Amino acid sequence: MASIDFQEPAGPRSDLLGVALFVFHLAVGAYILTGWAIPSVYALTFYLVLIPAVVTQWIVNRGSCVINNLESWLRTGKWRHPSNPEEGQWLQMLIHWAFGIRAHSRHTNALSFGTMALLWLLGLTQLVLLTRPELLGGTAV
Repeated sequence: MASIDFQEPAGPRSDLLGVALFVFHLAVGAYILTGWAIPSVYALTFYLVLIPAVVTQWIVNRGSCVINNLESWLRTGKWRHPSNPEEGQWLQMLIHWAFGIRAHSRHTNALSFGTMALLWLLGLTQLVLLTRPELLGGTAV
């Protein structure tokens, strides 16, 4: 007899809390992906502090994001809860939802940490060029 593969639904939870925190998560992600391009010394300084803070909280929080922990806490009263499928696997859930691919945590970690390092370096380069335009032959802003 053949076994039947039951799969859990992919994507964020569809109630108000799940959708709101998913949208917030996407907004934070969008800022992380584009913040390096903001031509402001203050915004770039914040960005250069935010990137290592996010990476550090992933490491300290065993791969989970505080946004997912917040959802678990609001739903169950516990900071970590096994009923939250996104906890520690948000990017894997997003990849599966968008592309139907089940990514391994080894691959998503490499993608996440590598991307964060690259984005941090882009932000640092932008900050240096804003504060030291003579490096490109320009004048200070």
